[in-house]
Amino acid sequence: MERKGKQWSEERPVRIPVGAVELEGNLGVPEGAAGVVLFAHGSGSGRHSPRNRYVARVLREAGLATLLIDLLTREEEEVDLRTGYLRFDIGLLADRLADATGWLIENPDARDLRIGYFGASTGAGAALVAAAERPDEVGAIVSRGGRPDLAGEALPLVKAPTLLIVGGNDVPVIGMNEEAMERLRMEKELEIVPGATHLFEEPGALEEVARLAADWFMRYLVP
Repeated sequence: MERKGKQWSEERPVRIPVGAVELEGNLGVPEGAAGVVLFAHGSGSGRHSPRNRYVARVLREAGLATLLIDLLTREEEEVDLRTGYLRFDIGLLADRLADATGWLIENPDARDLRIGYFGASTGAGAALVAAAERPDEVGAIVSRGGRPDLAGEALPLVKAPTLLIVGGNDVPVIGMNEEAMERLRMEKELEIVPGATHLFEEPGALEEVARLAADWFMRYLVP
């Protein structure tokens, strides 16, 4: 992909207040950015996930800003490692995504950019709930190996065009995404990457996810 600006690969650490806590994140804004994508990580993952960092780099190469955040604090992550509970608290994660969206709108580097969500695994469910809560502020959603079923009653309320990407060998998740497709009412597509499993670790699989995501966000976030 053509690089839109010399600063496409640079990120800076940020702290985002959400309720009574602060979340850590990395904000990267290439010169002349056409939109900004907020990443909602999946269960047991965070802003240092190599898969999401790869996708974020491809998006910045395409001219999109990215914000990768840890949806849980370090203390909460320690609790979650023992219990596995917080990663499935979709209401909590969605509220924090919505608060981070408000932070982006106020941030001088990103406030004029349309916002998209990239959700993985359980983070995709949280992204859909947050998008339903802020329908005028979220312009597009991409789900990678996501659990859109966890969005529950929020699914029919989502207004942002949504792309669901699933690995061809991730059979249980394919079914969950097909059921979610029936409940989504706005523009939507389901892309199945042949031969890929849940984490898209196969050669070329993650590259295909990044390509599909970049195309979707450029289609719907660019004025």
